Amino acid sequence: MPAPPAELDVSIILPVHNEAGHLQAEIDRIAHAMDVSAYSWELIIVDDGSDDGSDEIATADQRTRVIRAERCLGAGAARRIGTEAARGSIVVWSDADMSYPNHEIPQLVGALGDADQVVGARTSEQGTLKFFRVPAKWLIRQLAQYLTQTTIPDLNTGFRAFRRDVALQYTHELPVGFSCATTITMAFLMNGYRVDFVTITYEKRAGKSKFHWWRDTRSYALQVIRMMLSYDPLRVMLPIASLLGLIFIGKLGYDLVDKDLRPAANTLLLGFAVLQTLVVGLLADLIVRVNRPFHRELPSDVRELGDTDESARPLKADGVPKKITPGPDDPASVDLPRRGR
Repeated sequence: MPAPPAELDVSIILPVHNEAGHLQAEIDRIAHAMDVSAYSWELIIVDDGSDDGSDEIATADQRTRVIRAERCLGAGAARRIGTEAARGSIVVWSDADMSYPNHEIPQLVGALGDADQVVGARTSEQGTLKFFRVPAKWLIRQLAQYLTQTTIPDLNTGFRAFRRDVALQYTHELPVGFSCATTITMAFLMNGYRVDFVTITYEKRAGKSKFHWWRDTRSYALQVIRMMLSYDPLRVMLPIASLLGLIFIGKLGYDLVDKDLRPAANTLLLGFAVLQTLVVGLLADLIVRVNRPFHRELPSDVRELGDTDESARPLKADGVPKKITPGPDDPASVDLPRRGR
């Protein structure tokens, strides 16, 4: 179902769980940055079961919209709730822990241009247990890059801006935990949308981290594999079948030479494993293709060229122009922030 029309330029989603010590400072710097920008905006704070008064701080500030969950649902669930409640054509995700450069949100939105999502790639790792986190995140990122065939400088950063109409197609896939950032990046890439990356500074967070190294890293890895099977199962199954096939061919050759042309039982079982892996991969790929939606929003950099002045006209998925760019004398001309001019 197409997304409802946007009422604002930017919706900023801030999930909050026990951030009372610095939440007001975060609200102030976001509001100041957006007030001096050219964008109309809203700040949606999703209080995720806080018990330290974070919800009271948020509701006391008239510049915010507050959505409260009475129990902690998870960062992913909070971001999904906020995204689905957003009224802006562009949605920004960030955190309320002073780690991301929230005063640069207008610049992040401006960097979106013709892309469908722009991701703030961190240049340093400020979390705990770096000895374990860095190699684990590197391995998961390599796996994601193999799937998407795209260089991904930072897979799970929480600082990003994206088109709301595109994101609403995939919010149902967002997990409840921290791997939601990984999911939204891969969902855009796997469906042909353009994702750009910009370098950002990343500071040590204020307050206590909610990230659990083993549990959340495992969730990252499982979510990447789950998305591989959801979007391109043959990219997983074919390498496995190929490896098993090579072992089968080598073992079969050995049996034919060493056992007077009589393959061993384990060789035959290995051959059946190759066949089963291929069949499962083909069936999974067929299921994925059959269940793809008929309607998808087109990427921002897909346009119809005008017949006379070759002006760019964004298209709907059904081929009908969503908005024909008015001429310079037309008062209805609107410069949407997500469109590069």
